[in-house]
Amino acid sequence: MPLVRILTVGKLKEKYWVEAQAEYLKRLRPYLKLELKEVADFPCPDNAGPALEEQVRRQECAALENLIIPKSFLVTLDLRGKQLTSPELAEFFNERLMYGEDVTMVIGGSLGLTEELVKRANLNLSFSKMTFPHQLFRVMLLEQIYRACRIMRGEPYHK
Repeated sequence: MPLVRILTVGKLKEKYWVEAQAEYLKRLRPYLKLELKEVADFPCPDNAGPALEEQVRRQECAALENLIIPKSFLVTLDLRGKQLTSPELAEFFNERLMYGEDVTMVIGGSLGLTEELVKRANLNLSFSKMTFPHQLFRVMLLEQIYRACRIMRGEPYHK
């Protein structure tokens, strides 16, 4: 069974996000093999200049890149990416799984991803033009993967 791997910066802190993530990981078990890997977030002061922000972004992305499986279909999650409907996301996963491709989905830290990593991706995906807290977004991504799995199997879901 192909693998879906989610790589993310930072750990979930609040109990309710940890519980929500655990619930979706449990719901996804019958549908696909999913791994979630976290890398450390690097501290960056609020008043940091562009050079320091870029240094932090590069450190976080280097840690993420070390976890990318070389032949995996790489998806970066970024505000500038392509937006898909839930059925289109289901079709994306259906195609990857049909060809036996592993999928790696990368969520950057609060400063986002480096241009190099975004350009390396096979797909740059955006959920919205809005910015979401990273802990919330991780749960949103898991929910959308779960929804995509239900759509692929023709199971009911909220439209």
